[in-house]
Amino acid sequence: MKEPLEEHIPGTVLLASWLEKKGISYDLQKYYRKSGWLESVGTGAFKRPKDQVQWQGGLFAIQTQANLPVHVGGPSALSLQGLAHYVRLGEETLHLFSPQIKLPVWFLQYNWNVKIEHIKTSMLPSEIGLVKNEEKNFSIQISSPERAILECLYLAPDQFDLIECYQLFEGLTNLRPGELQQLLELCKSVKVKRLFLYMAHKANHQWLSFIDLSKISLGHGDRSVVKGGIYVSQFNISIPKELAGL
Repeated sequence: MKEPLEEHIPGTVLLASWLEKKGISYDLQKYYRKSGWLESVGTGAFKRPKDQVQWQGGLFAIQTQANLPVHVGGPSALSLQGLAHYVRLGEETLHLFSPQIKLPVWFLQYNWNVKIEHIKTSMLPSEIGLVKNEEKNFSIQISSPERAILECLYLAPDQFDLIECYQLFEGLTNLRPGELQQLLELCKSVKVKRLFLYMAHKANHQWLSFIDLSKISLGHGDRSVVKGGIYVSQFNISIPKELAGL
């Protein structure tokens, strides 16, 4: 009956609901815990004794055992792929994106040594633009660079600095036009699409010439990203003076 425990991937969390589906009843789980075969990481979640679990191992359980559409996105996804060349002071922030669902309480309350920012949005379909990020014994789903930069722009300017966005943008010289085309066509945020195209033109990235702009809906009317900004007529958008001056 202990097979699911023997199958356990080191460094990952075991969900009580998943163990129950695998044939280990809740009563048996209590017995395993008392016997020292399982340790609690919060209500409905366990780890193996002496196993070191990080947030990646918790997210692995959320993605593969609970099957929730939650992924690492935005600045965090770029950082994991070596595309965020900046140093932040203080505690690391983990940006998790999902549709309108709640993260499990055990995940939010456990001390992962990161600040969790959970962004609930349907700006993009939850299943596209994701890639596997390999950990030591397992992998987790994170945003591709193409999706991640759109998520950064979604957070700007209130939750992520626009200047920092552009600095990240400048380094994204190898984005895939086909991937971008699909994401931009499906993106529901007019602000994000206009900001993206403004920055792509400003950075003069070569991949922009391979994107069919006629298939991307940019909505109608003006959009103001900040008050008192500079108006860019090409994209009907007002941006900060600091960004325009770069």
